[in-house]
Order: sequence, then structure tokens, then C-alpha cells
Amino acid sequence: MRHGEWHGTGRVGWLRAAVLGANDGIVSTASLVIGVAEAGAGRGAVLTAGLAGLVAGAMSMAAGEYVSVSSQADAEHSDLARERKELQDDVEAEHRELAAIYVGRGLDPALASKVATQFMAKDALGAHARDELGISEVMRARPVQAALASAAAFAAGAALPLATAIAAPAESTVIIVALLSLVFLAVLGAVAARAGRARPLAGALRVTFWSALAMAATAAVGRLFGVVAG
Repeated sequence: MRHGEWHGTGRVGWLRAAVLGANDGIVSTASLVIGVAEAGAGRGAVLTAGLAGLVAGAMSMAAGEYVSVSSQADAEHSDLARERKELQDDVEAEHRELAAIYVGRGLDPALASKVATQFMAKDALGAHARDELGISEVMRARPVQAALASAAAFAAGAALPLATAIAAPAESTVIIVALLSLVFLAVLGAVAARAGRARPLAGALRVTFWSALAMAATAAVGRLFGVVAG
């Protein structure tokens, strides 16, 4: 039965991937646009670089997240397969093991044994997965979901500085992209912090500081190479 309380742990998987993807999309695309613009490239080259960065970054995020979460899913499947075999080979030993876990959490031995019996009667593998292995349905690794969330979030984030670069006057592209991207990132950091029940201001400041540093470094590289090429 579902209850009315809201908890962030049920959303941690997709929220982490979405926030990471959007943040990376804004920072990397804004930095790329700023760096290319500071190197003295024309408007067409700047926009082409930004669009290419959006597509490549979204695909890279999807592939990286899929591989990473797939590794976690493989480990979960392996643990569950081993636990399933142990339940088939010696169910009594597994019952004692589960009861001992509940004793360690504060139940007296008689009650722990009774709880273990009832849980195992309903879903023995599920009880061991949850209480012995720490694997629950809410926290299970979902590679495809994580990959799609990361790619979509990256593309959505990257579209913001790219749209800004398209709309901004050519002579003000760098400053407008930088300022608006930092605003986008501050909002994203605050929203992510609030979703995780943390302080929005701290989340906004943390994201903004490191993102500003990344953009400044990229601008410096673009200007340096622009001067050398010139």
C-alpha cells in the first residue's frame, strides 16, 4: 500500500542522471561557444561548433551512462542469481541469515525469526535482495532509462546556450551566453538541491562557481589560440 509521504530516494536514479546531463549540457556547450567565439571564429563556425557539441555530448552522455549503469545491473543480476541458488540449496541457512540481520537491527531473536519466516513465505528472494544485498525495486539499476534521461537532459541543457548564441548580437555573443548560462545553471542547481531536500542557495552557488571557472578557462584558451593563429 502506498503512503502519502514524499521521499526523494525514489527519484534519486533518474534525478541524478537528469541533473548531471542538463548541467553538463549547459556548461560544455556554453564553454564551447565562448571558446570558439573568443578564438575569433565567425558566427557560422560558432553556431556549428555549438550544435556539434550538443549532438556529440548527448550521445556521449547516453553511452557513458548506459555502460556505467549496465555494469551496476550486471552486478545486481549476479548477486541475485547467487542468492537464488543459495535459497534453493539451503533455505534454512538463508532463514537464519535473514533473521540475524533483523536481530542486528534491533529485533529480539524470536520476533526476528518470525519476521524472516513471513517475509520469506511471501517473497524469499525479494526479502534477501532488499535486506541482505540492499537491492530494492526503487533503487534497481535501469541502464536504458538512465541513458535516455542523460541524453535528453544534456540536449535540453545544451539547447539553452545554443539558442542564446543564435539570438544574441554577434559582437555580444560571449558575454550574453556566459551570463545567461550562469543564470540557467544557478536555477538548475537550486531546483536540484530543493528536489533533494537540500538548501537551494548552496546548490546554486556551488554549480555557478565551478561553471564560471570552466567558462573562464575555455575563454582563455580560445583567446590564446586566436592570438596565436592570428
